[in-house]
Amino acid sequence: MVREKDICWEYADRLEGNKVRCKFCDRILNGGISRLKHHLSRLPSKGVNPCTKVRDEVTDKVREILASKEDSKETLTVKKKMLSEFKSPLAVSISTGKALMSVDAAPVTGKVFSSNTISGSTSRSDHENAERSIALFFFENRLDFSIARSSSYQQMIDAVRKCGVGFVGPSTDALKTTWLENIKSEVSLQSKDIEREWAMTGCTVIAETWTDNKSRALINFLVSSPSRTFFHKSVDASSYYKNIKYLSDLFDSIIQDFGPENVVQVIIDNELNCPGLANHILQNYGSIFVTPCASQCMNGILEEFCNVDWVSRCILQAQAVSKFIYNNSSMLSMMRMFTGGHDIIRSGITKSVSNFLSLQSMLKQKSRLKHMFNSPEFSTGSALSSKPQAATCVSILDDNEFWKAAEESVAVSEPFLKVMREVSGGKPAVGFIYELMTRAKESIRTYYIMDEIKCKTFLDIVDKHWQNNLHSPLHSAAAFLNPSIQYNPEIKFFPAIKEDFYTVLEKLLPTPDHRHDLTNQILLFSRGKGMFGCNLAKEAIDSVSPGIWWEQFGDAAPTLQQVAIRVLSQVCSTSTSERQWSTFQQIHSEKRNKIDKETLNDLLYIYYNLKLDKSLKSSSSEADSLQLDDIDMTSEWVEETENPSPVQWLDRFGSALEGGDLNTRHFNTSIFGSDNIFNL
Repeated sequence: MVREKDICWEYADRLEGNKVRCKFCDRILNGGISRLKHHLSRLPSKGVNPCTKVRDEVTDKVREILASKEDSKETLTVKKKMLSEFKSPLAVSISTGKALMSVDAAPVTGKVFSSNTISGSTSRSDHENAERSIALFFFENRLDFSIARSSSYQQMIDAVRKCGVGFVGPSTDALKTTWLENIKSEVSLQSKDIEREWAMTGCTVIAETWTDNKSRALINFLVSSPSRTFFHKSVDASSYYKNIKYLSDLFDSIIQDFGPENVVQVIIDNELNCPGLANHILQNYGSIFVTPCASQCMNGILEEFCNVDWVSRCILQAQAVSKFIYNNSSMLSMMRMFTGGHDIIRSGITKSVSNFLSLQSMLKQKSRLKHMFNSPEFSTGSALSSKPQAATCVSILDDNEFWKAAEESVAVSEPFLKVMREVSGGKPAVGFIYELMTRAKESIRTYYIMDEIKCKTFLDIVDKHWQNNLHSPLHSAAAFLNPSIQYNPEIKFFPAIKEDFYTVLEKLLPTPDHRHDLTNQILLFSRGKGMFGCNLAKEAIDSVSPGIWWEQFGDAAPTLQQVAIRVLSQVCSTSTSERQWSTFQQIHSEKRNKIDKETLNDLLYIYYNLKLDKSLKSSSSEADSLQLDDIDMTSEWVEETENPSPVQWLDRFGSALEGGDLNTRHFNTSIFGSDNIFNL
């Protein structure tokens, strides 16, 4: 058979079926030779337990095989893409056996025109003139090019085209008055529709804070429920930012706007996370919880990961390479040629996210980068090859210790990036935060199973943020009520979680009358009796959100059902959508008169809610919610310092521990059992 020719068979014994046994560690793997290669490569995130006994030269050999296979796949994909992009109308007509007979046919430009635009030079001129006019509109008004990606951009063009020749756009006054009022009314109407679900699901009030170096403090208030998140208003709290009395009154007014009976929790970001404010809300509203922002907590963990000595040096070395490439147009073109059009860095929603996403990207392009810097195109065909920075890049890319550190950094950070993705974007994720954090910590234990010092370094960082900044009784109760956790036979809750669960019940059901028959309902749920145990309920656990699951199958426990729906319908984080802080600053400027401020407030209300709607739609797509569409050309991965010193990137560090995949170990241990993972 063809697979017999694969040289990797010398490292394994074939067993019955599609199983193989590794000759180094005797582990039996399902999936044949392909699975074995990932096992021997010890690469992170490949879905296979790493081999702990394989020799380094074998690992390097297997990685080269995998890289060459990936190269061939990407090359084929790029060729197909380029062929489709540059196919001209003439080529299309030839391939279909037809010829373009028009004497006015223009030279092929690489654009594919529709049938009505290739009929003559006049139509082509109209098409190009329209594009030119749009481009001028962007340039004259200094508009961000990313606007062309928005759905409303193409909708506008389509709508204007339907109006035909002679259409005149709305005037300045019409935009500022009539259309501003109309669009605001449409957005407000959507908000009113969402409010109807609060009686069942409750809602979360979110407070986002921004401060600048002039001691200005702006607080944006949003409200979130399962359907979506809405922007409510922006408040300038500069004059009383540190005054608990004024802040308490402000939050009282916001809670009253939504109705205390509807609010389940208030999420306060790190800037406002002060005990006095939280205590005021907890004491005055018996059924409301105050929790910190989970995505900010994850970002805090990743920031401290970046500050670990060897991780920091690895990032600096990687940035030395990216700066050299992105600050030279010829190098940038060469890099994209060697990578098949891919960039080697990624811009994330925070600095630490950018660091680890970029390390992931560079690790993926490892073989191509090394090949580029050792190619004739660079060594003899580029004037930049003689620069000191070029020698620095070559030295870094040829350094195995750098790549081992990059692999290790990616492996340690990826589980927490995953948690950040899950808790961001407005999804009701409160029922999963406990499990996600446990899996992330278990991943570190697995990766550093032979290195207690490094394991402790990273786990101490995680524990500090979890215990001091994130953990809430609401998270415990949500974990207990989540059917995917409750009915997992490998999970056993330890007493601290049950205690938090009962605390939440007493808070939401304050009187004995409210708690009538509650014990029997809890037993019915925890033992999976009645509707809880029917086949439909079991099948739906992994296909619907926990809140909807309770709505559909919790009728036998009506009181517990009411609590479960309200708890499990809440988000964990403040919004991750792009914020235009300059816009907020303009609104609160003392130089503006009352009418200007009202207009700008309306504009902000529309703008932010449209952004939130777009963010909700993109979160349901395959787009990475942590990654920005465009590379930040002012980031530390691109922008050079005034006096760069190539030598500083040549720092070396000790060998990284041979590690494996964080995501491969089956989660067979108890999540909340005898292993006191969170030290509660």
